[in-house]
Amino acid sequence: MQKTPGKGTLKHTMVSLQDILQAQTLLQGIAVRTPLFEWTPPSATRKLFLKLENQQPIGAFKLRGAYNKVASLTADERRRGVISYSSGNHAQGVAYAARALGVKAIIVMPGNAPQNKLEATAALGAEIVLVGPGSEERRLRAEQLAAAHGYLIVPPFNDEKIIAGQGTVGLEILEDLPTVETVLVPVGGGGLISGVAAALKLSHPLPGQKKIKVIGVEPELAGDAQASLRAGHIVSFPAEKVSQTLADGLRTQSIGAINFEHIRAYVDDIITVTEDEIREATRLLAATGKTIAEPSGAVAPAAFLFHAHQLPDTRVNVAVISGGNIDPALLQSLRDTSAVPEKSPPMS
Repeated sequence: MQKTPGKGTLKHTMVSLQDILQAQTLLQGIAVRTPLFEWTPPSATRKLFLKLENQQPIGAFKLRGAYNKVASLTADERRRGVISYSSGNHAQGVAYAARALGVKAIIVMPGNAPQNKLEATAALGAEIVLVGPGSEERRLRAEQLAAAHGYLIVPPFNDEKIIAGQGTVGLEILEDLPTVETVLVPVGGGGLISGVAAALKLSHPLPGQKKIKVIGVEPELAGDAQASLRAGHIVSFPAEKVSQTLADGLRTQSIGAINFEHIRAYVDDIITVTEDEIREATRLLAATGKTIAEPSGAVAPAAFLFHAHQLPDTRVNVAVISGGNIDPALLQSLRDTSAVPEKSPPMS
């Protein structure tokens, strides 16, 4: 782990509540207003509702930020085409937005990305450039191609328009469940938690109401956001380590500088979950078609199931299911096994 030079030291533009509200208006008719699903039994003293972003047209929340960014481009920027870098879901978000807006899209993806995500991105009309597994490697390749061809970069998380788009998830949670006390959010590069936390903290509290707690969740193997929050500066993890997590959408080596500012301002804590816990949460969610989650989308419920002692002692909780684009072979293997971690999940 190392401090990322030049990152986390400068103040960046913070996304406002108005920015997120504008994104919400723009996304009407594009992104689905996804439901909250009460996952815990009615008798449970600690309730968990799932924010089902697996029901987006691309199967993940990434459409929100990607469309908000691409739609904000000038006519000249759209003519030049866009380029992005992603392990899968942001790739599909950018490809979907670009196709809807008539823009050429090039996506740099790791060769070890799940085949279903590679195929889905190509099916949306994007040109794919494959590189190695490191998140920094794909970012640098995208920047090289942008410089050579004049493409406009659509970052996966380190961008105010991306953050504002993802923040619409937070607005919907608050509108549909005003009594929510704690929201658990997956953390990769930090775009989703930046937006959700900003939306919740800037909308809340109303006079006399308690502040909503926002807790980030990431794999132990890719716990760079937690390390960064603890250290007070951006910490980078090696590609060899983060590439080992089953949660392929969270294999970023470091959070973005803009995201770090939002996390420091609005996020209450970040906790990590083990690979066994991610696997078991994914298996439990797969029991019902409505709640199927890819491993990256299962980390927040995994925290609720296995790390209650690290979470606020709140009655009304929400976990964001960030995506449902699970590899079919993995889904089948999870359904075929009943193996569980040493700690059994407390669902009551």
